[in-house]
Amino acid sequence: MPLNFNQLSMSEDNRIIGRTYEQHVLTNICEEKEARLIAVYGRRRVGKTYLVKYFFDEKFDFFFTGSFETPLKVQLALFKDALSQYSSEARPMPKNWFEAFAQLKEYLQGLKKERLVVFLDELPWMDTPKSNFLAAFSYFWNTWGSTRDGLKLVVCGSATSWMLDKVIGNKGGLYGRSSRSIYIAPFNLFEVEQFLKLRKGINWNRYQMLEAYMILGGIPYYLDMLEKGLPFSQNIDSLFFREGAPLRTEYDFLFRSLFKSSTVYRQVVEALATKTKGLTLKEIKEILKTGDGGNLTEVLDNLCKCDFIRKYTAFGKKEKGSIYQLTDLFSLYHLKFIGNRTGLDEHFWSNIKESIRSAWSGYAFEQVCLHHIGQIRNALGIKGVLTNVCSWSSAKQVDEDGTEWPGMQIDLLLCRGDHVIDVCEMKYCQSEFVLTGKYEEHLRERNAVFAHFTKVKDALHTVLITTYGLKQNLYSGSIDAIVTMEDLYSHN
Repeated sequence: MPLNFNQLSMSEDNRIIGRTYEQHVLTNICEEKEARLIAVYGRRRVGKTYLVKYFFDEKFDFFFTGSFETPLKVQLALFKDALSQYSSEARPMPKNWFEAFAQLKEYLQGLKKERLVVFLDELPWMDTPKSNFLAAFSYFWNTWGSTRDGLKLVVCGSATSWMLDKVIGNKGGLYGRSSRSIYIAPFNLFEVEQFLKLRKGINWNRYQMLEAYMILGGIPYYLDMLEKGLPFSQNIDSLFFREGAPLRTEYDFLFRSLFKSSTVYRQVVEALATKTKGLTLKEIKEILKTGDGGNLTEVLDNLCKCDFIRKYTAFGKKEKGSIYQLTDLFSLYHLKFIGNRTGLDEHFWSNIKESIRSAWSGYAFEQVCLHHIGQIRNALGIKGVLTNVCSWSSAKQVDEDGTEWPGMQIDLLLCRGDHVIDVCEMKYCQSEFVLTGKYEEHLRERNAVFAHFTKVKDALHTVLITTYGLKQNLYSGSIDAIVTMEDLYSHN
């Protein structure tokens, strides 16, 4: 029977956590009469295939997945086998992708159905060298698929840069042919909590879930590996440190599966991991000892598209001075504690000293905050206020009159349209944060240095973002607003 698109609705059985907007978009597309090419993209392991499969209840008229680093001849044989299975009749071995798509067209034309759903997963992996896959795919869609009312052709791929360049932003045969692109982002903390409780039956407290997020990011595939009934630290030991741990080698495969020239991508990420505040293009070139700025710019752009790094312009600086910062939490954790090390204790995380993990946890928490700007704005009551997000730093300087100004860094500034700048201080603590007199003086001095060098006229508000809030004492009144871990879990 044809799939009844009118019966598609948001998941009511917890099979799909979150993704409400994405499901809404898919529902609207499916209700349209015209043919539609739908490109679903996002970083590897983020749940793209899962969403498409369960949204359509796995009722596809044809479904095929490309294979990683598989020769053209084998890919074509697998495509032929899939088509034979769906059509219930033997199909000849196609000589190339043009013949393969011609067979798919013939099969689909024979289905007397008002609506058709075709799902081609891991599309970039089908595009092997000299295969002419993209030309054949474009020809199939342009000459027939786009004219067949009711056809919904869903394409998906983890190689985000390939999807954006070759399908969504294609300048050739597929130019303007993608009816809709759907970006699948990692889960936020609210969705992680739902996933762990509803899908996994794990009832950790929010501090433990936050720590899981700081290690695994909002990646459903990694979160799904956590075991109910196993203490948090033992879960991490099992995933990363025991012999044969499933995530021990994930970092290496991640880059090989996403980028054809994976070595330079890894080099960039590992360079950024050494400098928490980030690096400029010039600084990255110096570290990598490369003069090919154009190629490096493309690499950085692709890493941004794949959610590994972010590009930002410091307050008062121009685009030319943009800074690149590593923000992928999984990569941060791997590079800090695993890397190329061998012989790690299989109970490493259960027995790690607080002094060893403190530097990582503070920076990881800062990245969590940057992933939850919407929740922070909600907590501050400025969701409807135009807000620019940036950072700022200055080196130690001496004015002409001899006044010495210390070097300062502010990792998060919320520059608001109501002439207020929220100067955010992010602190990861196991209890309430205690503001000492010395640290209160540092915050006041930092605001003064910022105001002096930027010449801003806006009011400066000091905002503390921390896990359990601020302990009231003689100095706590200097904090203008507090955002807690509970606020980060809000449904933005």
